[in-house]
Amino acid sequence: MKNSEINALSESEITARIAAEKENLTKLRFAHAISPIENPNRIKESRRLVARLKTFLRAKQLAK
Repeated sequence: MKNSEINALSESEITARIAAEKENLTKLRFAHAISPIENPNRIKESRRLVARLKTFLRAKQLAK
């Protein structure tokens, strides 16, 4: 997800997306613990996306 796409989302949409990405990250971690997943970089990408979403959410909250 690009920064311009994240910036276009509302606060509630960003919050929902954070929850969905956290759930996805948990599933990836469990899958990787059981048997190595094909592309372990997906874990890093997902973690960074959550951080990026939280950053944009905080910026929108401070802009109010």
